[in-house]
Amino acid sequence: MTFCVEGGEALKESGIDPEDLFMLCAKKALSFTGCPYDCQADLTITDNEGIREVNRQFRGLDEPTDVLSFPMLEFEVPGKFDIPDSERAQYFDQETGELVLGSIMISLERAKQQAADFGHSLKREMAFLIVHSMLHLQGFDHISEGDRIVMEKAQEEILNDLNILRTCNEGGSS
Repeated sequence: MTFCVEGGEALKESGIDPEDLFMLCAKKALSFTGCPYDCQADLTITDNEGIREVNRQFRGLDEPTDVLSFPMLEFEVPGKFDIPDSERAQYFDQETGELVLGSIMISLERAKQQAADFGHSLKREMAFLIVHSMLHLQGFDHISEGDRIVMEKAQEEILNDLNILRTCNEGGSS
């Protein structure tokens, strides 16, 4: 599996290894859905201004947000990887054979603020945003109430399995 991180220097300064956290969360989210493929995904860590510009460009919203997800696949059923043989060439990296899921962008500024607002660690907030986006890359969404409930339940289960909890604990995995 190939997970690439750009712009993680500021997160490292906070004592969090962005590559390790991304790999851990991404693998758990893929395991949750039973993804049958080795995959590729990219994470860019930016600031509020950087994500604001991308949000304006791609969503027409001239404001910062916490996270943006750019999936490469469309799913009829979230997490169901039914890729017809005739379409495999457009979704798989020809050199590695890995399924290209897409890209994630996170505002570290926003993540820090949300961690403070919610009273949990930056690690927990970053893990939540990564898991949230990895689910988006696998077809999950939260537009309808029913879809929101399914996605929130999946996020909670994945983070609980990782022991990255909403409340701070002395084990350092919050």
